[in-house]
Order: sequence, then C-alpha cells, then structure tokens
Amino acid sequence: MYDAIVVGVGGMGSAAAYHLAARGATVLALEQFDIPNDLGSSHGLSRIIRLAYWEHPAYVPLVRRAYALWGALEAEAGDPLLVVTGSIDAGPPRSPNVEGARAACTTFGLPYDELDSPAVAARFPGYRLPPDGVAIFQPDGGFLRPEACISAHASLARRRGADLRPRERVVEWTAGDGRVRVRTSAGEHTAKRLVLAAGAWTGSILASLAPALTPERQVMLWTQPLRPERFEIDSFPVFYIDVPGGPFYGVPSHEGAGFKIGRYHHRRERVDPDSMDRACREEDEHLLREGVRRYFPDADGPTLAMKTCLFTNSPDEHFVIDRAPGLRDVCVAAGFSGHGFKFCSVVGEILADLALDGGTRHDISLFSLARFPIASP
Repeated sequence: MYDAIVVGVGGMGSAAAYHLAARGATVLALEQFDIPNDLGSSHGLSRIIRLAYWEHPAYVPLVRRAYALWGALEAEAGDPLLVVTGSIDAGPPRSPNVEGARAACTTFGLPYDELDSPAVAARFPGYRLPPDGVAIFQPDGGFLRPEACISAHASLARRRGADLRPRERVVEWTAGDGRVRVRTSAGEHTAKRLVLAAGAWTGSILASLAPALTPERQVMLWTQPLRPERFEIDSFPVFYIDVPGGPFYGVPSHEGAGFKIGRYHHRRERVDPDSMDRACREEDEHLLREGVRRYFPDADGPTLAMKTCLFTNSPDEHFVIDRAPGLRDVCVAAGFSGHGFKFCSVVGEILADLALDGGTRHDISLFSLARFPIASP
C-alpha cells in the first residue's frame, strides 16, 4: 500500500509527487495523458511569475516561497527553469491590478518603480500603453518554463522512488477507514492518502466540487516581432495590462518562439475538457491581434504559433487547496483560475504537508472550501 496516490501529473501533481517522495513517502502518481502534455493547463513554453501580487496579500508569502523552491529545483535538476525579466502591471491609475501591485510592493518591501505610459515606452520601447496609463514595474518578475518544470519535478520524484504512470486514467475511487482505493484503466491501487491535482478534470473525479470549478478555453498567440530587439528577455518585462479590449498578458521572445500574448479569460467559453475545441480559429487570432496592434505594434509580425489551454476557475478566482469535504484522507488542489502555475513548487510542498501531517505551516485559509456551499459526498 502506498503512502499517497497523486491523481494528475501536471504542474501541481508533479510538484506534489516530488515533495512527497523527497520526504520519504511511497508515492504513485497517475496521469491520463503524457508527462508533460499540451492538453491541460501547464504548457505553452512560458508561465508568468511575479512578486507584486495584486490579487490578494496572502499570495505574496507563498510566491516568495515558490521562488525559493524553484531555485532549489533548478539547482538539483541542472536545468534553467525561471527567467527573470521584471514584470509590468499597468492600467488606469485606479485599476485593481495597479493599486494592488503597488500595495503588495509597499506592504512587503518589494522594490518597484511607478511609471506613466511615456516613461514605460522610453524604458521598454516595445510597449505602447494608453496615454493615461500607469505601470508598476517590479524587477523580480519573469517567467517559468512549464514543460521543463514538470519534467524536473517528475524525473526527480522518480529518482526518489516515486512510481509515475502516464497514460493511466482514473476510473473510480473510494476512501474510508484510513485508506483509499483507486481503480484505473490498468488496475487497482491502494494508499493511505489521495491527492487530487487533476486540473480541469477535478470536477469529474470529485463530483461535489464540480459546482465550484468551471473549465474555460484559453488561447495563446506567438508572433514574429517587426523589431525583434524590443522583445528580447533583457529589454521586455512580462506583463498584465488592464486596457480596452483586454486584459492582456504576455512574455518576451525566447527559445525562438516569438512574442507571446493572451487575453485573460479569452472569450469566456465554458467547456468540457474532454470535448473542448482545441483548434485555434480566426476569431481567436483576431481578438489577440487587436491587443498586439494597439499596445505592442512592433510585435505585429507573422503568426508563429497558436495554442489552446485550459483555465479552471473558482467563483472568486482564488485557489482551492484543502481536504475534500467529509474525506479526511483526500486532499485537493484545483481552481487556479489562470494564475496558478507560478505557485506549483509551493503548492506541491503544501499538498505533501496536508497528506503526511494533516496540516501545513503555510497560510492557506484564503483557499478553504468552506467559502463555498459544497456538500460532503
């Protein structure tokens, strides 16, 4: 019998398997697709990481710990995982992301510069923000390489004895009397604890959570800049901008992939992850091209690639990290609402804490399921 079974080996599940195995636990990690894959939420060459976290002050201590853990993982794996570019949060002077980023910096003593739109363009010529815009530049922001991060967590978990099984889908599971039983497409497994980190499929694996988790189709676009030097890592910070037609987020060119842009909540399409349209359409490109042309005109060159991915949104867009309702042996991490990948390293640590110790030193009260009307199974 395993100490823990992890369901889902994407960003969160691979980190959970790594931290569980690092603490000496016997671990089975099950993934219905490949490890890594491009069918969930943890792909696309880059994911933004930023310290100036405007969504809620409770995130800042967690993302600080995430930075430390990503650094340790880089050193152990011998592979660069986090690229520092600085981060821009911009919008009207009273927009939530500008006010929240400024508050995070002042509350937690983070270095930052507050810039108007002409100052942003002078310092970072790839930007053309609205004339009345304000930006918070925080120098520690950047991006993670998600496929490399998952591969690092997964390979190092295996090195510590974890049993990772790609292409093994969970069919059903039960929990009670101090053990969980999981039936899969390949057989049946037993463990003391179950960790659910199945992304957009969490609601189908744990039906009681389905009302609080909404999968959403998201699209990313990469372009070949007309002025490539303005969109390189050393001259272009990652961004989240609250602007007409947006909000948009994006990442500089790296690994030959070109400038990347997405629109947060894209076209607000609720989807079933098993039947989602994964093709990228003309209307998807048009929406994103509008953002490029208006705010990053020097990036408005040929399309290099487009990809779909999935958000799994909670009603308040804060995470879900908790024990499953009425099931003390089952932990769940879900509802990351499009801003979770940067936290994978620390969420993996938290899930190992919950599974092995029953609690964690990290403050995760913001992510409790008690805030939603969810019934026990």
